[in-house]
Amino acid sequence: MSILRPSTIADRPNSDILKNCLMQVSDASFSYDGQHNIFENINFSVEKGDVFCILGPNGTGKTTLIKCINGLMKLSSGKILFNEKNIYSLNKTEIAKNIGYIPQIHNSTFPFSVLDVVLMGRSPHLEMFASPGEKDIKIAEESLKTLKITHMRDVSYTEISGGEQQLVFLARILTQKPSILLLDEPTSHLDFGNQMRTLNIIEKLAKNGLSILMSSHFPDQAFISANKVALMKGKSFIDIGSPEEVITKENMEEIYNIKVKIVDIEHRKACIPLKVNGE
Repeated sequence: MSILRPSTIADRPNSDILKNCLMQVSDASFSYDGQHNIFENINFSVEKGDVFCILGPNGTGKTTLIKCINGLMKLSSGKILFNEKNIYSLNKTEIAKNIGYIPQIHNSTFPFSVLDVVLMGRSPHLEMFASPGEKDIKIAEESLKTLKITHMRDVSYTEISGGEQQLVFLARILTQKPSILLLDEPTSHLDFGNQMRTLNIIEKLAKNGLSILMSSHFPDQAFISANKVALMKGKSFIDIGSPEEVITKENMEEIYNIKVKIVDIEHRKACIPLKVNGE
């Protein structure tokens, strides 16, 4: 039996949906075969400057949901509105201009320079067969500067580490100049240091007005960078709210089936998994 706060997303599907919100997802469900839903009854909204984190175990449909939000897959039912327009009414160029997407895995087999990879983010803004101009190069260089990787400008993308590639790909998305950024487990392949650097960048981008929707397995990442959290289990959101409201001992033990302890550390809370003797 799920342990929930008295007020959950199921009780208040409209209270989180504000006029003029950037993105609104309503009664969303998805199925590959038309019979078995991967996720269902998903409701939430994202406003300017939000960092909305979806937490949940493997197989709950987080990646599929993000792909539907990006228009790569289509909902079986429900709707996704971006600036009050149905996401499926937008063409690929319109989506690319407004929505940045970083999947879990992204590899390049061609030895492009870091600057060339970052410049690819300008593609949605260029006419067919047009080459990037001085304005585009300046935007790309500003993205490199924002992420403090200007020193890699002329290095081959295939010769840098996985953590550095993640930063370069993030710079490419920033060069795209989207209104919202979709991150599917953005720290899953990074070492501890690069995880924290990425989360700090996410927090900084949100403070500058960029909206961010991310998925994660790690509750601490929501405490560090998110202002809204949804818990996903059994195909649906079982709770939604601020990290302090949602990431509780009861909820974490419910969705991950382990013992945890929520503790206060400097400036924030942390979720600590506990080892149980005999297990």
